[in-house]
Amino acid sequence: MSTTVFRNGAVFCADAARSVASAVAVRDGVIVAVCGDAEVASIRAGDVVDLHGRLLLPGFVDAHVHPVMGGLERLRCDLSGLATADEYLAAIGGYAAAHPDRAWILGGGWSMSAFPRGCPTAAVLDRTVPDRPVFLPNRDHHSAWVNTPALELAGISADTPDPADGRIERDEHGLPTGTLHEGAMALVERLVPAPAQADFDAGLREAQRHLHSLGVVGWQDALVEVDGPGASVHAAYLRAQREGTLTARVTGALWWDRACPPDGVADQVAALVKLREETARLGGRYDVGTVKVMLDGVAETFTAAMLEPYLDRCGHPTGNRGLSFLDAELAKAVTIALDAAGFQVHFHALGDRAVRDALDAIAAARAANGSSGRRHQLAHLQVVHPDDVPRFRRLGATANLQALWATHEPQMDELTIPFLGDERAARQYPFGDLFRGGATLAMGSDWPVSSPDPLAAVHVAVNRVGYDAPAGTPPLGAHQALPLPVALAAYTAGSAWVSRVDTGTIAVGRPADLVVLDRDPFDGPVGEIGAARVARTYIDGRLVHDER
Repeated sequence: MSTTVFRNGAVFCADAARSVASAVAVRDGVIVAVCGDAEVASIRAGDVVDLHGRLLLPGFVDAHVHPVMGGLERLRCDLSGLATADEYLAAIGGYAAAHPDRAWILGGGWSMSAFPRGCPTAAVLDRTVPDRPVFLPNRDHHSAWVNTPALELAGISADTPDPADGRIERDEHGLPTGTLHEGAMALVERLVPAPAQADFDAGLREAQRHLHSLGVVGWQDALVEVDGPGASVHAAYLRAQREGTLTARVTGALWWDRACPPDGVADQVAALVKLREETARLGGRYDVGTVKVMLDGVAETFTAAMLEPYLDRCGHPTGNRGLSFLDAELAKAVTIALDAAGFQVHFHALGDRAVRDALDAIAAARAANGSSGRRHQLAHLQVVHPDDVPRFRRLGATANLQALWATHEPQMDELTIPFLGDERAARQYPFGDLFRGGATLAMGSDWPVSSPDPLAAVHVAVNRVGYDAPAGTPPLGAHQALPLPVALAAYTAGSAWVSRVDTGTIAVGRPADLVVLDRDPFDGPVGEIGAARVARTYIDGRLVHDER
């Protein structure tokens, strides 16, 4: 049995003690020693990896990501690396010209901050693509930009009412302008040609390659929707697992249909249980023991569920407290049923009312079923009422953090803070309070909503400023920053634990899922964490990414 030894660097183990070593030995994909260079010298090694003073740490686990969607966007009209309206239009025009055979122009990743009030128009898009429908979700996938052919094809006019769970942007005459929020996106999206299974398969391959290059060895797919035997993300995972190409460790969060009425809860749970059992019988690296329950929208479109109303542009309270996709009592019933059936519940909870509803639902499940040990979690947590912070520890609820969002940037400064007001804005993304309150922390990217680079997110978690932010950008709530060891442990051990994947720490007997950075971030100023890059990624001791 050949042994690989990593030595001559620093080893961040991400265990409870935050222990540090200088050498690790791996045999047959399993860690067999964690020690110092002197001790490892006695181990007969078939291969020696000289760390040259760099950091070795457990592979990152992304606790909230949409990888197949991200992979598909990278293969379509990908706007995620651009910033201005002109850049978006040039990219869209170039893509349309390069693909004259595509009946629809699909892709996405634009930022609301590039447009007045965050809302691009069909009129502008029509000048670039006048002959085919266009459907482009923004980077958070809570809004979509469409052109006039798409609006006409969907029959959206001044007479079209807003759906209960969404909003159509309109001009002063009531005419739709080309931006659709939340449930209104479905008015056009239902007409978009469904991806073929080959598309989902290609998206997964591209996503896995990209995530491994960033040191990600496993993830929780935060939206796995299965609609009959047709093409799906779920089928892509099963195919990759069957063909031996799925190298990542994956937990799929099955989608809870929020249109399900109270009397349909038992039937939907039964269908999810059946799917979980069918998947478990196949074994392998893909598991579907979690269910995603989406409680609200996002703050910048005023659809995150808030305890107090949003403000208008003059700072006065409006009548809008956002959207609750499940009312509080239905959220409790759903959570009790899922908990009783053995599922972890993965809540989308961004506003403070949604956070409270999720915590109340977990409390109701504990009261009904006892302390089940389920790893229930709340993702996003942009605004949390101070009274609810200590409830995470008491209820055993994991705080699933998207740290990259906790910084000043145009979407935050222009489309969010003015409408939350000073008091609520000052307590956004309360990572430090949650940590000090004893909450279990996990981290994820929500890619393609934002970059899947864990080191970029860790940089913001520690600094509350983006690494590439303009000079002089102030931190967003500096008192909510996390220490570097805590942030790294959240993106490794914490995310692995809540995702129920057998990795996340460097310890004897654990899988050798390891990342070598190009430097040791602990040796430099915290303001340079974001400069670090992944040099190598290993899964089960096998090299799956090498920067060379």
